[in-house]
Amino acid sequence: MKQSTFKADVLPYVLLLPTFIILIVFLFYPAIETFRLSLFTVHPFTGAERFAGLYNFKNIFTNSEYLHSFGISFLFTLAVVLLGLAFSMMIALLLNERIKGMKYYRSFLIWPYALSPAIAGALFNFLFNPANGIIGYFTGHRTWLTEGSTAFLIIILAAVWKNLGYNIVFYLTALRNVPRDALEAASIDGAGPVRRFFSITFAFLSPTTFFLLVMNTTYAYFSSFGLIDVLTEGGPARSTNILIYQLYRDFFVNSKTGYAAAESLVLFLLVVGITVLQFQTTEKKVHYQ
Repeated sequence: MKQSTFKADVLPYVLLLPTFIILIVFLFYPAIETFRLSLFTVHPFTGAERFAGLYNFKNIFTNSEYLHSFGISFLFTLAVVLLGLAFSMMIALLLNERIKGMKYYRSFLIWPYALSPAIAGALFNFLFNPANGIIGYFTGHRTWLTEGSTAFLIIILAAVWKNLGYNIVFYLTALRNVPRDALEAASIDGAGPVRRFFSITFAFLSPTTFFLLVMNTTYAYFSSFGLIDVLTEGGPARSTNILIYQLYRDFFVNSKTGYAAAESLVLFLLVVGITVLQFQTTEKKVHYQ
């Protein structure tokens, strides 16, 4: 029986073909179409397109509502990243100790991350419900989610809790690479726990911290939509209306297709710019083994 074979120079392309198709259909084509639509105004009913050039971008940066969302997003991201990394690092340090049953605690930590943002939002909505929520009951049935300042704090808390397990898993893995003999030597030399942490432990955690800094920034800007949609829908008085939710409102509610496409490009370039800035500044302080 004659056996058919692929030529060596053809086989790699055949194996990569499914990946190329997926990238073209779900990444490159949507990106190109988004850029194209950002240069047009689209009629909400007929779908007729009219070339507008940079009008949508000009309109974005002269819109007080969008600029408000821009500032809210910055504060939200800053809080989620700093609190998320701080709490996850502290919890990881505690879990790194030799305590009975610790492996079970570690398994439970990933559960919040496994939940969808909508489910996590529903849990927090129940906790802070003024009628039958646990926290609502013990705080005098206060309407936490209808007050601007407290609603903003709750979505920060929910976003931090949702991503906590993800951060802890990476920190626990990184802590295993911290040499115990170096910690013991520093202890013998009289270094206290705080000095040992900043001089030795944190140096070995810096690559993981930098990676999580980038990932948590992306998470805060792009992946918090489900939480906000379930908890506040951008309210009250747009106090939780971050950029990704403003984008959703303009496209699906207000039917401003070209305007929303321009918003998505601005959001993408913003996150890319922040990431590049992090690489240019923070990475220089990272200690690689």
